[in-house]
Amino acid sequence: MNYFNYFTEIEEHFQRARGTSLFLLSPLDWALIESWKNAGVPLEAVLRGIDAAFATRLKRPAKGRVRNVNSVAYCAQAVAEEAQSLARGGASQRRETPPPFSLDEVRAYIAANANTLRQAGYGTLAQSLEALNLDQLYADLEQLEQRLTAIEEKMIAQLRSSATEEALFEARRALDLDLKPYRGKMSADQLAMLEKQFLERRLLSAAGLPRLSLFYL
Repeated sequence: MNYFNYFTEIEEHFQRARGTSLFLLSPLDWALIESWKNAGVPLEAVLRGIDAAFATRLKRPAKGRVRNVNSVAYCAQAVAEEAQSLARGGASQRRETPPPFSLDEVRAYIAANANTLRQAGYGTLAQSLEALNLDQLYADLEQLEQRLTAIEEKMIAQLRSSATEEALFEARRALDLDLKPYRGKMSADQLAMLEKQFLERRLLSAAGLPRLSLFYL
């Protein structure tokens, strides 16, 4: 399992567990997956947690069973338990795999994002992207990812500072509505991290700005 396939692996695994490939993840789901990624939750723990959550559901009597699982958030508690289990047993060894994209694909991705930022009035951030030494950084994609994350954090900070109170209120209200059925399955720390990711995604989407992380290539 490749480091940069985190989102794809989880999406496809959840769809298989749910029994349909036509199910589309919601903004809440993507925010939750990103919060796991940022917290360093191993991909293995997430996949195990999804399996465990669905296995537990099937053991329940039909009358007491959730009819349809419509969010990855249903698996949040099981994922947390699997992450703790892996941590107690030591980190699983990651196999070295070739980069999932070529240097030319990375160049095109960075150039497209820089162009979008410049057109949106974020010229300084666009210059930061263009200044990255991709010939050198391609040999260490995790370092490149860290640099892209730093630039993205600056972009999000600027968005937050310019967002209206009404926009922030609407984003939090949308989160509360989507999260209500699953709130009891998450800790306070998980909820805080999820709120942060959901809000950031909402602000970026409203502004028409791209994610810079290689996870979105």
